[in-house]
Amino acid sequence: MVIINNFEEYKKLEGTLAGTSSWHTIDQQQINRFADATLDHQWIHVDEKRAEEEGPYQSTIAHGYLTLSLIPYLWKQIAEVRNVKMEINYGIENFRFGVPVKVNDKVCLQARIKSVNDLKGTVKVVVEAKLLIQDQLRPAYTGDVIFLYHF
Repeated sequence: MVIINNFEEYKKLEGTLAGTSSWHTIDQQQINRFADATLDHQWIHVDEKRAEEEGPYQSTIAHGYLTLSLIPYLWKQIAEVRNVKMEINYGIENFRFGVPVKVNDKVCLQARIKSVNDLKGTVKVVVEAKLLIQDQLRPAYTGDVIFLYHF
């Protein structure tokens, strides 16, 4: 885990691979809870029998937005940012979904620090996020996550 105490320490990480989180299994219960929370009950996510019989993946798949919502959880396994008065999930850019995450797949986040800038006391950090799927060559997604920090 990377420990970051201030802007200067963050800036030194610019252009480097911050690290990789531990593996997280996305099970059907998590998919169903996400479907309930977002009111997105499309059969490819929640109907196990139909997905197995009619679906292109022979199983249910996680919502793309479910996999995106794991970024804060997985990021906290990679970096501990200390001395922060406030942290804001500011945005996401250039995200592309490569392959679906099937039920019971294990995923992890690989994070590279693309840029770190001090904007008059607010530190803007752009992290290139890649969600890897165990035993898959292509990532589930790649894109940039933007965090704002007030140290």
